[in-house]
Amino acid sequence: MSNIVLLGLVSFFSDVSTEMVYPIIPLYLVNVFGTKPALVGIIEGIAESLASILKVFGGYYADKYNKKKPLAFLGYSGGLLYKLALIFATSWPGILFAKVIDRVGKGIRTAPRDVLICESASRDTLGRSFGLHKAMDMAGSALGILIAFFLVRSSHDGFQYKNLFLFSAIPAVLGLIMLGFVREKKLPRCASEQINFFKNFDKLDVRLKMFLVITFLFTLGNSSNALLLLRAQHKGFTPAGVILLYFTYNVTASLLALPLGRLSDRIGRKRLLVSGYAVFALVYFGFALAQSKATVVLMFVAYGVYTAMTAGVERAFISEISPKDLKGTMLGLHAALVGIALLPASTLAGFLWDNISPSAPFFFGGSLALVAGIALHFTLRTSARAAFNK
Repeated sequence: MSNIVLLGLVSFFSDVSTEMVYPIIPLYLVNVFGTKPALVGIIEGIAESLASILKVFGGYYADKYNKKKPLAFLGYSGGLLYKLALIFATSWPGILFAKVIDRVGKGIRTAPRDVLICESASRDTLGRSFGLHKAMDMAGSALGILIAFFLVRSSHDGFQYKNLFLFSAIPAVLGLIMLGFVREKKLPRCASEQINFFKNFDKLDVRLKMFLVITFLFTLGNSSNALLLLRAQHKGFTPAGVILLYFTYNVTASLLALPLGRLSDRIGRKRLLVSGYAVFALVYFGFALAQSKATVVLMFVAYGVYTAMTAGVERAFISEISPKDLKGTMLGLHAALVGIALLPASTLAGFLWDNISPSAPFFFGGSLALVAGIALHFTLRTSARAAFNK
């Protein structure tokens, strides 16, 4: 069994575990602890941003010491500890602490795992490889959400959150077992080249630096998915209905990630990314203007299309344009910038929701996505042609 498939299975089981609880956390905070949407956004943003610093260092140390699999194992172990912390949480600070554990684990594992995928694929199949991994990742998410949906629907005496938290630990353990079968390629590294990024940032490919800046700008309008779930509840969906919507999003992304990854290998990364930003803008404007449940359902489907168009394609592009011995560092830097931007993005979105209207954060996010898409199209139109349209 190839490393790419094994790593896909690791993410599959890990995401079954994570997504069994993710869509109910904002509902848990609001319905059980009486937390306001603004605080939900802050909690999400803090957890993401604190973990984001580790994403770049996770990639850096994977490059420096050539120890990608141990770092990935350590990171995935955080997902198991997260579920245990949720069980003992008795207030929103406890939920915040649990989410920090989970995000720290993700910060450690993300870049080393992506380098393992990159080193297991050829240049001509990068998009397909990352697409396959993303498809399996999202399939695990969809299954986890579906399990949560049926558990919520079948509860007759009130939804037992902590029982779900405990049950979600099982697939986390299975994911760690699958990671044990992954084979790490021990590639020779030059120690003097492993820290060039920190000393010579200005010498990095200008296309890569431009892309990182545009990604950061885009993410400032891309608030936590928790607000999308709260928007669905605001439009009249029950907690079980909200979970089913999130399931629809993940299934859509899972089905399309592989074919769209292959498409990026043929037509170039830039076209998929610009189109993905445009779809995101339409989705957020749709959430802002939604007057019916049917519109909300359609927006969750479209949001899955956006994810399939961008998630794996971004990582493939960064992998192919980064210096050979800094792939982990650059993949980690990209993930770190996205995570850091989520704190102001989620905080601002929550503030706009509470102080202007529930539509305001979606108008803001859609507008910023259009700006980022236009910037990506025009600033990289000529200089990035070789990388995007290989």
